[in-house]
Amino acid sequence: MGLFKKNPFGHILFLKKWLIRILGALTHRRFKGFNQLQIEGSEIITQLPENNVLFVSNHQTYFADVVAMFHVFNASLSGRVDSIKNIGYLWNPKLNIYFVAARETMQSGLLPKILAYTGSVSIDRTWRAEGKEVNRQVKMSDVSNISKALNDGWVITFPQGTTKPWKPIRRGTAFIIKENKPLVVPIVIDGFRRSFDRKGLRTKKKGILQSMEIKQPLDIDYENDSIQDIVKKLEYAIEQHPSFLKVIPEEELLIREELNKERQWRKEKKQKKIKEEKELGEN
Repeated sequence: MGLFKKNPFGHILFLKKWLIRILGALTHRRFKGFNQLQIEGSEIITQLPENNVLFVSNHQTYFADVVAMFHVFNASLSGRVDSIKNIGYLWNPKLNIYFVAARETMQSGLLPKILAYTGSVSIDRTWRAEGKEVNRQVKMSDVSNISKALNDGWVITFPQGTTKPWKPIRRGTAFIIKENKPLVVPIVIDGFRRSFDRKGLRTKKKGILQSMEIKQPLDIDYENDSIQDIVKKLEYAIEQHPSFLKVIPEEELLIREELNKERQWRKEKKQKKIKEEKELGEN
């Protein structure tokens, strides 16, 4: 790889590689340290083509969801199965992974701008801007950039366009699928909302069991499925269809909270034991 070789968006790949390495090393413990990411289905990643793959997922934080996927994808491509153990996989990351994000979000500070360089396809939201509801036309340049990213590699998108659960799927994702005919791989995540703040930058709670399930690619008839057909398939695939919505009994919530406390207790007990053994070894 040439030192100044660029991707289709003009980003220098050498610089992008080092940003992914550094940010990956800084964030690894968020998913394999004081929190634990439980992964399922990562073997699917190794079976995917080099480009025109669209990952669709529910959304819980602005940045942590994507960062976790970068870890899982690269770990899987390095031979790890359902694991991100040992961050050696970051040394040679896949450089044509992109994610669709709101331009407003990615320009909101220095760190988001750095994260954007690692693979953001930044778009203007048609329904919301600066915290207010809007109604504006889709920018064709945004659609073109998503197609460009798919042509070059893999693209992650959150078709609800918000971190709030149970919101409807945006029809724009279905239009992109009809137009580009990508292999569509659903992902379902959980635990990120409890672990981090809404932006996914600050750790809110430790000892949380996070999960990421990578599912088999969707069966889509690109010619005959309607936009609404594809929207419904996406809703079910990322488990955001209204039929998944249920009222969780208070007893079950209490049980979940107790399990989280027990996991935290076990972790603290293990850390205490390691510390005691270390002190004994020094004496």
